[in-house]
Amino acid sequence: MDSENLIGQFLRARRELADPAGLGLTVGPRRRVAGLRREEVALLAGVSTDYYVRLEQGRERNPSAQVVDALARALRLDDDAVGYLHQLVRPVSSRRKRTGQRERVSRHLVQLMDASPRTPALVLGRCLTVLAGNTLGRALFGGHPHSDNLVRLVFLDSEAREFYPDWERVAVNTVGGLRAAAGLDPDDPLLIETVGELSVKSTEFRRLWARHDIRRKTTETKRFHHRLVGELILHYESLTVNSAPGQQLVVYQADPGSRSEEALALLGSLAIAESSSETGKNIPAGN
Repeated sequence: MDSENLIGQFLRARRELADPAGLGLTVGPRRRVAGLRREEVALLAGVSTDYYVRLEQGRERNPSAQVVDALARALRLDDDAVGYLHQLVRPVSSRRKRTGQRERVSRHLVQLMDASPRTPALVLGRCLTVLAGNTLGRALFGGHPHSDNLVRLVFLDSEAREFYPDWERVAVNTVGGLRAAAGLDPDDPLLIETVGELSVKSTEFRRLWARHDIRRKTTETKRFHHRLVGELILHYESLTVNSAPGQQLVVYQADPGSRSEEALALLGSLAIAESSSETGKNIPAGN
């Protein structure tokens, strides 16, 4: 992942995905470029073509906030993408070096999750690594070889498309979430390792990563097809853990009285029974 010209990479990717006709531009039969031309972006943003070319090429790295907003309007960026672009232009100067640093979850946060046994909850790290979870949260994603990392689960698990019936939407949002994390610290060794592995092993990941979509994990309704209890329709909320920058507490809920609520209760019972069985196996004979 080249962190030397993130602004230019982002602008070019979004320019190539833009719809000229939707922006009021005439699209002739001889048009040979995908999306917008550089001069068209410059025209729509009210800047010179030369200035915009310098931005894409990384020769201009300090556009004003007004120029950033004008480019965002020209490219029809959503709020997440606009915030990301401003972040690239004005990065936090005191980025913390995380080389070799292990992500740790507060024991009080673990206790908070355990105090809600009927609500699946996970703590995710900066690269969507599952750092901790309550019993039901672990059961929701259990049984997969990559259940310890939600990005790897989506792209490397052979059963991911069955587990996520709306796989394409989940994939887009997952990569967008990873992109958002990249803007915070593109030189993070863990991020570089994650992106490198997935780029080699998954053509779908490479395709979506190249789009530079931004999706900050906040709230959404997601469908699952669990191997033990069938379909689940769950709403999740993602909460920032202020005491541990980069961590997110994700809580899932089913609609009251729904079939998903019943299935979630069954999954909880099965998880508790399995946990009790494992505990029993560890008790020495004669006790």
